[in-house]
Amino acid sequence: MERAIGLHHFALNVSDIERSIGFYETALGLRLARRWGESPQAAMLDLGDGSMLELFERPESAGVTGSYFHFALRTDDIDSAYAHAVQNGAEESVAPKDVDIPSDPPFPVRIAFVNGPDGESVELFQER
Repeated sequence: MERAIGLHHFALNVSDIERSIGFYETALGLRLARRWGESPQAAMLDLGDGSMLELFERPESAGVTGSYFHFALRTDDIDSAYAHAVQNGAEESVAPKDVDIPSDPPFPVRIAFVNGPDGESVELFQER
């Protein structure tokens, strides 16, 4: 498949992951789906339709917390989607690769990144 089939997640840098998880669970009804890491700590919260909000705790990054980090488009053929994007003007950033996110439960994925016309980071995301 040469196109995205939906939003998988968008990511935010946050200064305090516990506070942010609490806020999104309590204020907006999201559900913690998984978490991992030590530096940075990270978590994914389910928006209710399978789309996720990914949080990265980066307290040392003054000025970037609360900011957009990247957004991820779900695809069922990441290699084809990546090639198609690059052939049509996307700037190569990270070629497709398998990653095992060490979360609980473990999360085997295949990811790639391209940059859009204004330098925005777009992740292509395929669950394995």
